[in-house]
Order: sequence, then structure tokens, then C-alpha cells
Amino acid sequence: MRGKTFKVVQIVVAVGIVIGLVAALAACTPEESGASDVVGQGYVSGDGSVQTYDPGERKGPVAITGTAFEGDDVDTTEWAGDVVVVNTWYAACAPCRAEAPDLVELANSKDDVQFLGINTEDDAGAALAFQRTFEVPYPSIEDRTGVVIAGLNGVVPLQAVPTTVVLDQEGNVAARVIGQAEHSTLEALIDEVLAEAA
Repeated sequence: MRGKTFKVVQIVVAVGIVIGLVAALAACTPEESGASDVVGQGYVSGDGSVQTYDPGERKGPVAITGTAFEGDDVDTTEWAGDVVVVNTWYAACAPCRAEAPDLVELANSKDDVQFLGINTEDDAGAALAFQRTFEVPYPSIEDRTGVVIAGLNGVVPLQAVPTTVVLDQEGNVAARVIGQAEHSTLEALIDEVLAEAA
């Protein structure tokens, strides 16, 4: 009898672990924005695939407008002449959290580059808490309806969260990183676009 009880306890613990893992994975799945990848996990774990576009092949210009979580209006056309880095994210996305310190460091170190976040899932409370935690120095706009992402998909496919897009000085798409953007990769992409103007 004791052996049977022990086996039942093991099975219950195993089922509990599986349920916990499923719940944790589901927490990273954006269900409202449609900004998920093809398998519905919501982010591309460890992919980081990079697509660059030669100046003659670039689509755009891209114009993004919205209201930052702090209440300010954002319009990327006001940043004409600067390189712009656009990053999609949400607070519970593990790769978004992993890349946040690198994005912050690059935003603080690149004077002629504007950064903009597009948050696909969070309300203002969750988004602002994330921004405070990581000391994010640039604005993020709320896009739980998917309107901004849908508008960009005609120019550059945003197949997953996170996705990072580098726009050249004319607002055209110069590069895209699907999944977590590594610091060195993103810095090289930005520097390459900055060098074009020189």
C-alpha cells in the first residue's frame, strides 16, 4: 500500500510540474495583438535572425505615430535625418527582458539615433513598471489592438515579439532582427547605417 501511495504522489507531482510549465509558457503568448510567430509562442526564442537591406532595396519610409505610456505624442517623421531603432516588446516576454539592458545601453550611447518601443500586450501599469525596472530612456507606445504592427507589416514583416527594426535617415527599413537582438549585432547594424550618411 505504501508503494502505491508513493507512486500516486509522484504522478501528482509530475502532473503539477507539467501544468506549471504550460502555464508559464502561455504567459509569454500574446493573444490580442496577433504579433506572434507561426507556432504561437509569442517570441522567437534564441533565433536572432538578421535581415539587412541595401539602400536601393529598402522599403519605406516608415511613419509610426502613437501615444507614449507617459502621455506624450510620438511621431517618427519628426526624427527625419536620424537613424531610428524600433523594438516590439511586452513585459512578460523573456527575450524582451533579456535584451532590454542592451537596448538601454545603446540608446544612452548613440547620440544621433532615436529609439522607440512598441508594446503589443501591456496596460500602462505593466509597461511603465518595466520601463522603470530597466531605466528605459526612450518612449514606448501601446499597440494592444495591433494597428501599428499591422501598418508596418506592409513594409517590414514583424513576425514575432521581440522584433527590432533599424530605419535609415530617410525612414526606410535598413535592417530587421527577429527575436532577441544581441548587443554587438544591433550596434553593428546601427553603425553601418550611420556610416552611410558620412
